[in-house]
Amino acid sequence: MLALGLAACASHPVDIADRGVGPHPELPAPHTSLLPTINIAPVQARDSQSTPVAPKGFTVTAFASGLEHPRWVYPLPNGDLLVAESNAPAEHDKGQGIVGWIRKQVMKRAGAGVPSPDKIVLLRGEGGTAQSRSVFIAGLHSPFGMALVGDWLYVADTDALLRFPYHAGDTQITAPGEKVADLPAGPINHHWTKNVVASRDGQRLYVAVGSNSNVGENGIAAEEGRARILEFTLATGQSRVFASGLRNPNGMDWQPDSGALWTAVNERDELGDNLVPDYMTALKDGGFYGFPYSYYGQHVDTRVKEQRPDKVASALVPDYALGNHTASLGLAFYVGKSFPRHYWGGAFVGQHGSWNRKQHSGYMVVFVPFADGRPAGLPETFLSGFLSADGHALGRPVGVAVDRTGALYVADDVGNVVWKIVYRGG
Repeated sequence: MLALGLAACASHPVDIADRGVGPHPELPAPHTSLLPTINIAPVQARDSQSTPVAPKGFTVTAFASGLEHPRWVYPLPNGDLLVAESNAPAEHDKGQGIVGWIRKQVMKRAGAGVPSPDKIVLLRGEGGTAQSRSVFIAGLHSPFGMALVGDWLYVADTDALLRFPYHAGDTQITAPGEKVADLPAGPINHHWTKNVVASRDGQRLYVAVGSNSNVGENGIAAEEGRARILEFTLATGQSRVFASGLRNPNGMDWQPDSGALWTAVNERDELGDNLVPDYMTALKDGGFYGFPYSYYGQHVDTRVKEQRPDKVASALVPDYALGNHTASLGLAFYVGKSFPRHYWGGAFVGQHGSWNRKQHSGYMVVFVPFADGRPAGLPETFLSGFLSADGHALGRPVGVAVDRTGALYVADDVGNVVWKIVYRGG
């Protein structure tokens, strides 16, 4: 327990010698090597009496445990919580040779080598723990994002955007999903997760699609339709590219003050411990963010075989760096009022944790304060205690979400827990 307590002490990202944070991150010269740095925290079961640690005044409880690789969470208006239990599809990264084999071994060590459960479960309960759970939708294909619009629940599978009829209070949906659109997948499908959010007026959907490589090593043709945010207009069924050049966007949410759509993006690996920072940014309609030709604006990546200086010249600089190799996945703005005012309008980011860094980074939930719709300070450690003192992963945060009461939920896909954080004062 002492080791857990030491590991859980609040730590600022700069405490791990990472200056790749904030609106103006340090970007040292790139460093490449024949073999990549592989240093992932191996999985270790958490003591049943311990929980992650939040700042003083907050209470952390296991809202539901014993889940099957919970990746994403979505609160429904009636208080129910949907959880996508999911992992990479079986055909993920086929034909990738030694690189693919190494990647699979890394994932196994990280606790991600399990078959995809391919389902969404519903958790019900207003207190600290869920009083009931049920399989809400079964037979999916590596599901991830979810969005409720009117009487339709939209689900982003790895290869298709589906919709299901929904009625408040349902504990199960047996109707088959109706395909809204195909999504890029295929035998490589390197970044398999697809997220979806609805516009505030419910007229459009935005779908995040990751790249098919680290940095275009599978050929530019393999990136067709990838590394972008798609916009779907529900009334017409038409789609268009809203933003592109985003290596692996996952979390998306609307900033409550500015109304802008923000996303959290995983940047490329194998350029050294302190490149390239993952980031969050307000998306500009039609904006291009560099992938694969450049990173963090117009810093050219010389590893790309087909250089495009014209594309690099148009690359936008992201708004805010979240640290190098943190695997920042979840993103949720705090729209509640039950947390102290410091948190109102700010962003919670679930950081899944590094594999390509000598010193671990991520493995926590950070908070980024906002003022007038813009970041207003460096990232703060909000939920820690996912790493033991000897470098084992007791859990790995992924999706984050805020419910109607202002409670924060965190999906922990290695601990197989959904954590609930509330403020008790003090």
